[in-house]
Amino acid sequence: MIALENVTKSFGPTVAVDDVSFTVDRGEVVGFLGPNGAGKSTTMRLITNYLEPESGAVKIDGTDVREDPVAARRRIGYLPENNPLYTDMLVSEYLSFVGTLREVATDGAGSALDDAVQATGIAEVFYRPIGELSKGYRQRLGLAAAILHRPDFLILDEPTEGLDPNQRQEIRRLIREIGQERTVLLSTHVLPEVEETCRRIIVIHEGKIVADGTPDDLMARARDTSTGRTVVLEAKGAAIEAEVLKLPNVDAVEERHEHEGRTRLTLVVGSGPDPRPEIFRLAVERGWELWELHEEAGNLQDLFGQLTR
Repeated sequence: MIALENVTKSFGPTVAVDDVSFTVDRGEVVGFLGPNGAGKSTTMRLITNYLEPESGAVKIDGTDVREDPVAARRRIGYLPENNPLYTDMLVSEYLSFVGTLREVATDGAGSALDDAVQATGIAEVFYRPIGELSKGYRQRLGLAAAILHRPDFLILDEPTEGLDPNQRQEIRRLIREIGQERTVLLSTHVLPEVEETCRRIIVIHEGKIVADGTPDDLMARARDTSTGRTVVLEAKGAAIEAEVLKLPNVDAVEERHEHEGRTRLTLVVGSGPDPRPEIFRLAVERGWELWELHEEAGNLQDLFGQLTR
């Protein structure tokens, strides 16, 4: 549905987006990750046609957005990072105003306004001044304005920035629900947010795409490219650490803790055979009381650090 083809954008000597290409298909919820200054917001502004690329093209359904920018914007809902709102307006006045600009019906049950209010759960503050709303309700209002014209494609730039944990959970729930009906591109640097809401992840660093795949694929990649596999062992018995270190594929003990008579070890293992069957056999032979034995999976935090370090 959305395609970026070799898009580049600079601000003076700084190249913010450097020859970026990717696509987002219909019905996808895609997380767009990167550290501060990586080019996330600039990329989103290029997609929405707030900015124009110096080279390359941004296309919606195969049509360059520069050919008919107004038509392109009609199909896109955008919640920018700063969520600009008129704080002296009532919520109802603001949404009616946005509806007028978007040329959509805002009267009665089943109208575009009614659907947006119900979808984002802001009915109880509908007649309150925006200036009196909490940050969580302001973000909900920004979402309501972004989906008011029933866009095909929704772009959210740091939608949970500055929210407390409970408010973050509410906005994530809303994004998941909205993503069932629309294509969503979610920009954030909050990794749990991506794991909870997105089916695909794109990572940008210094203006270039450095990873693109499903969360499972990328976590597997993190495991494969890490400095070493780790196995966690927790057991109760004698000489556990000394005996485990004798096994051929156990290289070192990374961490060691004692708790209630149990020994918990984080083991660095080599690229050879999985040592867990041998550890289990050793536990049986030595009469250890085994509490835990598992290999630690890679995670997005590890991969993010590797790609953007």
